[in-house]
Amino acid sequence: MTDFTRLSLEDFLTSLASEAPTPGGGTAAAIAGAMGAALVEMVAGLTLSKEKYASAHEAVRPIAEAARTARRELADLAREDSEAYDGVVAARRLPKESAEEKAERSRRLAEANRRATEVPMRTARAAVRLLTVLPELVERGNPNAVSDAGSAALLLEAASEGALLNVGINLSGIGDARLVGDMQRETADLQTEAQRLRDQVVAAVRSKF
Repeated sequence: MTDFTRLSLEDFLTSLASEAPTPGGGTAAAIAGAMGAALVEMVAGLTLSKEKYASAHEAVRPIAEAARTARRELADLAREDSEAYDGVVAARRLPKESAEEKAERSRRLAEANRRATEVPMRTARAAVRLLTVLPELVERGNPNAVSDAGSAALLLEAASEGALLNVGINLSGIGDARLVGDMQRETADLQTEAQRLRDQVVAAVRSKF
């Protein structure tokens, strides 16, 4: 499976634009989140490298580490998302002539849909988790890079929303009512939190102009 972080930007966009089922929206969401995390790292780095912001270093250092961890996780999730959907495509292509084949196909499809739901949910969680540190970064970080922190918030919120759309479309193929209910509730909670944090960060950024 392709490691999308190894592709040039042009190659990745060409792959995304193709008619192939993967990479798709879930991979794009994870990459958007990784870009947001990279911007958080940049703002944190521009704060930690300046002695004039020494009073903020203790608060910003863990933000830099959280962003670095999230960037790596989201880049991995981009690959996992494509792998998960490829699994769905493969399960759909299984034979379904006999009763045994139908049962096996149904089982494999449910498993594949479950993974194709769980991976983007992890993307959304990672994006929202990093979003929670951005209000402090906007407040304490290098003011010359505050707009970059705002851009990071927008990318992370988009990553969460895009990933959750992929969660929603795959839920119907799981067949586990309890899991579906749990994921629907978590989806609503993550959407609310992501939107709240995005609005909070953007408003804080604009107040500094």
